[in-house]
Amino acid sequence: MALVDPRVSKQAKILVNYSARCKKGDRALIVSDRLARPLALEVYKELIKAGAAEVRVHFDVDEQVISRSYNEFAEAFFNLAKPNQISEFPKLADQELKGLDVWIRLYAQENTRGFSTIDAEKISTRAKVVRPIIDYRVLKTKWVITKFPTEAQAQEADMSLSEYENFVFPAINNVDWEAKRKEQERLIKIVDAASEVHILGPETDLRMTIAGRHAENGDGRFNMPDGEVFTSVIENSTKGYITYSYPALYLGKEFHNVRLEFSDGCVVKAAADKGEKDLNKILDMDKGARTIGELGIGNNYHIKRFTKDILFDEKIGGTIHLALGFGYKETGSKNESALHWDMIKDLRAGGELWFDEKLVQREGKWLVKF
Repeated sequence: MALVDPRVSKQAKILVNYSARCKKGDRALIVSDRLARPLALEVYKELIKAGAAEVRVHFDVDEQVISRSYNEFAEAFFNLAKPNQISEFPKLADQELKGLDVWIRLYAQENTRGFSTIDAEKISTRAKVVRPIIDYRVLKTKWVITKFPTEAQAQEADMSLSEYENFVFPAINNVDWEAKRKEQERLIKIVDAASEVHILGPETDLRMTIAGRHAENGDGRFNMPDGEVFTSVIENSTKGYITYSYPALYLGKEFHNVRLEFSDGCVVKAAADKGEKDLNKILDMDKGARTIGELGIGNNYHIKRFTKDILFDEKIGGTIHLALGFGYKETGSKNESALHWDMIKDLRAGGELWFDEKLVQREGKWLVKF
């Protein structure tokens, strides 16, 4: 029997027992990229140990037929499918999902640029078609997504594979997630008490209202790693401008130096040094795509560097991220869209975060206790 990396075993235990909270009788689906096979096997074992009644494993083929992770099947679909196939609702995937209690997605990218030449309009159309499946999965199953380190992801992060493994595994395995949950519950009280948020920084002066909205705890239940508090924004309240610190990434495409101007809650001007045409094409996906659906506050100070992986990057302590498009209903969001696109502003270099004219964070450091 091959030796198992203990870091992989620990990650699997966290995913099944803490994140997915699997219990006896649950029916589970593991959707895994091929390179995550070692983790998929360990997750499978942990699900069986937890008493799952049925566990299915899908490799490479994402049930949404559109994935954050490139694979040959999705590429073939977008290259060969006719417009009527792009617009066809995936009934089999829908039926399978409605028989599930637990959904676990293991990303392990072989090629981070695989979708870069696919027409953004095709991707946008497909995203709208499969949105009901995603909504059902989010609301009706115990779900979690995570990453398994690969050479491709290490290259994106400008690291060797071993360096990247030493970045990924500690961010998941070395955190006391119960303690993080309790800490962020205290932060939520501060966020929920605020009415207006003011974000200041290089080429950024943005105001928005969050009064009456409800902050949620990114405590590792659905993302792993995690470490954020997020809420929604009054849909017509955002005004001002923001320039994002890092490239915005969307299905293999990179958008550099993204600058957005808002009026009455809507992006009225979107510019980028790279990818501006596709940026606007994506934001024209539907009526809600130019409105902020989520304000997230990164609060995982174990994650310190940008790696071109939103699962990690949006959690960086001392950053905020604003997601254009779909907003989470549990936060009180009323914004609907097939899009949910997180873009990150690093406040650690000259940034400030204000709640109701009170400075609560300067250069990424909290000035309030929680």
